[in-house]
This record gives sequence, C-alpha cells and structure tokens, in this order.
Amino acid sequence: MENLVKKFKNKKVLITGHTGFKGAWLSKILLNWGAEVSGIALEPVAGHNMFEALKIKKDISNHFLDIRDFIKLKKAVAKEKPEIVFHLAAQPIVRESYNNPLYTFNSNVMGTANLLEAIRETSSAKSVVIITTDKVYKNNDSGNPFKEEDHLGGHDPYSGSKAAAEIVVDSYTKSFFNPADYKKKHGTLIASARAGNVIGGGDWGTDRLIPDLVKGIFGNKDVTIRNPEGVRPWQHVLDALSGYLLLAAELHGGKKEYCGGWNFGPDEKSFLTVKEVLEMALKILGRGSYIVKRNPNDQHEAKLLRLNSDRAKMKLGWHQKMNTAKTLQSTFEWYKSFYNKEDVIAITNKQIKLFFNKGKNEN
Repeated sequence: MENLVKKFKNKKVLITGHTGFKGAWLSKILLNWGAEVSGIALEPVAGHNMFEALKIKKDISNHFLDIRDFIKLKKAVAKEKPEIVFHLAAQPIVRESYNNPLYTFNSNVMGTANLLEAIRETSSAKSVVIITTDKVYKNNDSGNPFKEEDHLGGHDPYSGSKAAAEIVVDSYTKSFFNPADYKKKHGTLIASARAGNVIGGGDWGTDRLIPDLVKGIFGNKDVTIRNPEGVRPWQHVLDALSGYLLLAAELHGGKKEYCGGWNFGPDEKSFLTVKEVLEMALKILGRGSYIVKRNPNDQHEAKLLRLNSDRAKMKLGWHQKMNTAKTLQSTFEWYKSFYNKEDVIAITNKQIKLFFNKGKNEN
C-alpha cells in the first residue's frame, strides 16, 4: 500500500461522477492519500448519499455540471489541469436505460467522447482510466468468463451504451493517443476498466439489490426481488477501486503497454445468485424478509456475467481481497453505523486502511 499511496500523493486527480457511490469512495481514498482531488458530476442526489455522508465537498474542487455539456466540461478540465483522470460519470442503471435510452446513450457515449476531447485539448493528463462495466461484452449467457479481447455488444441500452463508449475510447486512443506515439506526439495513456456488481456501504442507488435491501430492512418493509436465480459477480467497492488505482498508477508511470481494456472481476466463489446473496445478508443482519415478485413484462437483463481477470492478476498484481461473506459483513457494518448515527467517516477510513494494508485474499 505504501508504494501505491506515494504514487498518488500530491498528484492532481480528476474524478468524474465523484458525487456517486464509487466516485465518493474513490475521492475519500485519494484524499486520505494526500492527492489534490477535483470532481465533475451532477449535484448529489437528494436524500441519503455517500458523497454527503463523507462530508468531502469542502475538501474537493467541485464542478457540478452535466458531462453532455462539452463547453462547461472543457472549461472545468482546463481549469483543473489534472495529471490523472478517472471517468465514472454515467447513467448506470439497466432498467432506467429502457425508460430513457437517449439520455443513457448521450451520457454514456457522448459524455465519454466529450471528456476525451476535453483531455485532448487540455493535454495535462498523463493517465486516464475510463470505467465501463462487465456488461460491455456480447453475452449469450453461456457462462464462459469474458476476456478483454472478446466481442463487445449490448442487448439493453445501458450495455449497448457502455460497449459504444469502449469503441469511442479505442478510437480516441488510436487516433489521438496512440501508444506508439507516446512522448512523440502526446503524453497521455488511456485504458478502460470493467468490473462486476460492485457493492459496499453508502450505496442508495435505485433498482439495486443491496440498496433495496437496506431501504427495506431499515424501513421495516419486505424486500422485493424480481430475478432470484440471476447470477452476479459480487465484489466490494474497494476491490474494484484498487484495480483502477493500480492501473492509473502504471499509466502515469509511462507503461504504454497497459493501455486498452482491463477486467477486474471477482473470483469464482463470488459468483452467487441473487437469492443466495440476499439470504446471506439477512443472516448477517439477523433481521428482514423478502418476497419474490416476477414481472413477465420485465425487459431483458443478462442472467450470467463472468469476467476473466488473468491479465490484471499477472500484469498488475491485482487480486480480489474480500470474499462474498467479508464483502457483505463490511457492507452492513457500514450501514449499521449510518443508521445508528455513528461516525461513518471513521468506519469508512477504517475499512479503507484495513483493505489496503491486507495481503492476499481472505477466501
């Protein structure tokens, strides 16, 4: 951890989507490590949210804007002149993408293009990590783990928009940030990162299992699930973020062979059904109940998603540190602290410190 901390200390880091769940966790990690953090995002959502729970607004240079607005986005990037960029801003919900497909494509595709263009015109960034999703792959529900070179696709608008964002990244990389021209025509290295179902304390997003569970249990209501047999690659937010950080550090160090797509998926033992995860969560909490409510008119959503993360393991030394049981324990430890009105900043700092000081995984 000490070596990774040094690589970010005093660095100017820009995070898009810093008011979201993963963005707030990433912001807190980097602030703890002594980075100079700026953020571009929409205003935090009303009600509970991680960004406000951690009270980090005063510690970050905030630009509250829509990434679809290129002019405002370009001005913010030019003002901050970041060395390292993490792009997390997106419309992230599959079901919402069916309701608002144009907004989803505009945010996820053109928002990514706008950011890359702003980076190109500002030219301060040395390292850029674009966060997409495990859903970028053309999925036939075969159960085979996807490798980075597998075909991209996307049945639903969200998956399609993220696959299209990957194509935008590849195009910009080849056209303007080609690794072969590094330090000749440009000084920027770009990669994309694909992770699975990320969970952890502080997520109150809509149409997501853990937030729905938390809202139900602490609101004394049954939790409703639609697809109990659906298999997902569950992983703690810190496991995913550690991969992004390792990748960004290598790019910042000039490792041009680290450009391209990277999988950061959990180990096979973490592939559990929605029902299995829900029952584990209820056991940990010692309370709550759920009901299955299927909707025959529900839109398509992939049943099985697996990533092959061998490249990250071999090249970056990344590995999953927290198994599903530990992931759920840490997640609900955070939520219990929040709803008991305890110091969630302290629990967040503790979890960050414990995670990055640990060695091999706990499976």
